[in-house]
Amino acid sequence: MRYTGSKCKRCRAVGAPICGRAKCAIVRNPSPPGQHGAARKKKSEYAEHLLEKQRIRWTYDVSEKQFYSVFVEASKSKGVTGIVMLQLLESRLDNILFRANLAGSRAHARQIISHGHVLMNGKKVSIPSARTKQGDVIAIAEKSAAFVKAAHKASFVIPDWLAVDEKNLTASVSMVPQREQLDQTFKEQLVIEYYSR
Repeated sequence: MRYTGSKCKRCRAVGAPICGRAKCAIVRNPSPPGQHGAARKKKSEYAEHLLEKQRIRWTYDVSEKQFYSVFVEASKSKGVTGIVMLQLLESRLDNILFRANLAGSRAHARQIISHGHVLMNGKKVSIPSARTKQGDVIAIAEKSAAFVKAAHKASFVIPDWLAVDEKNLTASVSMVPQREQLDQTFKEQLVIEYYSR
């Protein structure tokens, strides 16, 4: 079941602005949510592991089931589990749309995709969790361009592993992102320790 509560409450819970909003509530009130949020004591090792897992999961806005399946897939790969896990999350179509600055948030990207406004390699895709790979070209359908432009108001820094043509509303995956090109605040090792306990 998808979370429909306050996104900024999650930001305060993990201590980071993961909602993507410019006016996130954590700026005004950085303490955890709840009556005794500001007075909470030091977290246990388990709590730190859980919080980091939630922080990464909530950042990409995926369910626990989806997140765990990505972890299992990454753990079976030949690469470093934590890095592969982040690469798989980054390769989601909704994330690519958000990173390419074609959607204001991942939730907005999911809505655009599920309503049939997105093409991948010239074919309509309506599954936000669809995986992209190097060389894939993502575009907003021509008939939807005006609608998407009108709805989009945010502006983010586009990562260098994406080639974006904002005028024509297209983006192509030029390479698989390396760890140094991903969020440096993530501590993916804690997620591995959480699931390995």
